[in-house]
Amino acid sequence: MWQEEDNSLKKSFTFKDFKEAFVFMSEVAEAAEHLNHHPWWSNVYNKVNIELTTHDAGNTVTEKDWELAKQIDEIAKTLGQ
Repeated sequence: MWQEEDNSLKKSFTFKDFKEAFVFMSEVAEAAEHLNHHPWWSNVYNKVNIELTTHDAGNTVTEKDWELAKQIDEIAKTLGQ
């Protein structure tokens, strides 16, 4: 589940290895480009941490964040998450 805290949506994903995490990040990058809404994220080996906030709305959570979160969850499902 996405957690809303500190004016952002946050979620962590754990994959079987670095390659699978990288595939996930690549697919999320495509979705983010399509929506013109980009996440703050970090990756260490098989773990990806994502935070979403809308900068042009004063760094608050907006519908843009929830839409990207939904697409990220759909991508994660295709990878067995």
